[in-house]
Amino acid sequence: MNTKNFSSLPLTSEMVQNLNALGYKEMTAIQVESLPYILEGKDVVAEAKTGSGKTAAFGIGVLSALDVKKFRVQSLILTPTRELADQVARELRQIAKFAHNIKILTLCGGAAFGPQLGSLRHGAHIVVGTPGRILKHLSKDTLSLENLQTLVLDEADRMLDMGFIEEIEKVLEYAPKQRQTLLFSATYPAEILQLSASIQQDAVSIKTKSQEVANKVVQRFYEVQNDEKIQTLVNILSTFKPQNAIVFSNTKIEADEIAAKLQKSNIDALAIHGDLEQYDRNDVLVQFTNGSARVLVATDVAARGLDIKELSMVVNYDLPHSEETYTHRIGRTARAGAEGLAFTLYSPWEAEKVDVYQDGERLFEEADTLKTTNGFTMKPAFITLVIEGGKKDKLRAGDLLGALTGDAGLAGSSIGKIDIYERQSYVAIETKYVDEAQKKLANGKIKGKKFTVWIL
Repeated sequence: MNTKNFSSLPLTSEMVQNLNALGYKEMTAIQVESLPYILEGKDVVAEAKTGSGKTAAFGIGVLSALDVKKFRVQSLILTPTRELADQVARELRQIAKFAHNIKILTLCGGAAFGPQLGSLRHGAHIVVGTPGRILKHLSKDTLSLENLQTLVLDEADRMLDMGFIEEIEKVLEYAPKQRQTLLFSATYPAEILQLSASIQQDAVSIKTKSQEVANKVVQRFYEVQNDEKIQTLVNILSTFKPQNAIVFSNTKIEADEIAAKLQKSNIDALAIHGDLEQYDRNDVLVQFTNGSARVLVATDVAARGLDIKELSMVVNYDLPHSEETYTHRIGRTARAGAEGLAFTLYSPWEAEKVDVYQDGERLFEEADTLKTTNGFTMKPAFITLVIEGGKKDKLRAGDLLGALTGDAGLAGSSIGKIDIYERQSYVAIETKYVDEAQKKLANGKIKGKKFTVWIL
């Protein structure tokens, strides 16, 4: 029997059939190594890089242990960011299709507390959330963990970096002592082992990075003066012409400034950082992931949890604070065997700090080798339409597609990604058709109802 086949594990035939239908043909390295222990109920601390299949690894384990008839919170998955919580919940819901009536709930800060209370009153089997909001619900007795069987800390090293350890410890005070605890981390600093020792029992330690195919990332470094950084960034974009790019800065203020300067240079850019309200974050992320914005300027809060399958380029506008941060940043590109580009700018007085990155493979080049292309622009192929209706209005992607290809008369090839949230829906429309599509949708009806429609 092929030990990479999911059928080699003690999973139900319904689970295996659903995994095959979802395209999970063979287990990844982290799944091969960790799933047998997870399914036995053992504690696991696992290191695996971003995009290695770790969500499915703990997700399959969590869902296999679930008693669907017992409508209580049996698993809690803690993540460092709202975006990662949403991504994990989406993947779990796909895997959960092997059985009926599995309820997975996300509880994150930045969203209204009231609607979360309503969802909790209806019960859930699995809760995915950020430590602060989970703790708030626990302290208000709106969430109970007395039936908890499995606790998962996803991106555990990042939660340590972001100072969540105290909140995690407080969450654990509400959890049963007898439980399974799974730690998944992209790096394995000493603090992870300390955390494991304090909250796990006889944990199995797993490292699979050596077995995974390395991302094909070409890494270039340029020494530049601060007043030359924006022009160097523009030259990087004009020389290599990426389909899309994430530019990392170390501060929120700088992220906004970089995005504004790029826009003045006719490069379509948006900024994302921790100060944005949730609806603004949604707007930014939707536009970047659906191709309506080609450059995202981000602080490290966005380094993980963004569900961007194809990213051409990463630029470290500021030198990262650590090698671990550098690894996480450039790990966003070159997913699933694709090649990626990573650029790092550093000032002359940071030259000593850059020495640790000298490994014989990374390229240290002169910034004047980059082209200055007159008239260079980066404009998106799509523009996003916002429909003021969503899941609460029982809108589905098919309804929007039908309205656009029917009454609005658009070809299916002119319609891009469709995202449906609770109260709003977003549709990427080919730029030259967006005005016409907005007018026809606004003046027409979707599922027999009129909705406000505007261009983002």
